[in-house]
Amino acid sequence: MKRIFLKGLTTGLILQLAIGPVFIFITNIAFQKGLINAFFAVVAVTLVDYIYITMAIIGLGKILEQGRIKKIFTITSSLILIIFGLIMIKKGFSFSINNTQNGVTVNNIRESFFSTFILTISSPLTILFWTGIFTAKTIEYSMNKKELAVFGFASGLATFLFLSSIVILLSFMRTMISTKLIQILNIFVGLLLIFYGITRTIETVNKNKD
Repeated sequence: MKRIFLKGLTTGLILQLAIGPVFIFITNIAFQKGLINAFFAVVAVTLVDYIYITMAIIGLGKILEQGRIKKIFTITSSLILIIFGLIMIKKGFSFSINNTQNGVTVNNIRESFFSTFILTISSPLTILFWTGIFTAKTIEYSMNKKELAVFGFASGLATFLFLSSIVILLSFMRTMISTKLIQILNIFVGLLLIFYGITRTIETVNKNKD
């Protein structure tokens, strides 16, 4: 089991190198709101990963591979990305120094957690991604259900360890970041989320034309 755990952890850490909109979103929280808010955002991502890992292990991920369901899920998630992007841009233009001084509040922690949770769980790529990984690794390592569960736990733990390390580093760096740069980061993240959303929508429409 130790070998399976280490393989799951290694696989999870390698997969973290595939930087996407959620990673960018969390780094922005770390810069803007500090360690505590960013930590709760990391917990949200890890929780979603474990939800999807569980679904992948028991086979529910196959349902979302069906054409029509996948299309609806993808377009919905794309719209959510665009909405989040617009919100981030608005925050960028309205950001003030008071936002950073009052960063650690119950409301901000809730906002950091739930916004990251919604952004992560709305992505159909996550469940399809984990389903593909577990299918491949089950064949490669000839794992039974118990070993697959250990592998899944270790893979999800890798998400928490990797992102926690990143936000700790960025939270220390935020003392060197000016308010103006945080404004620019908010706008940049917003534009990036909108770009991801539009790109996904175009890809989905084009695939359905083929």
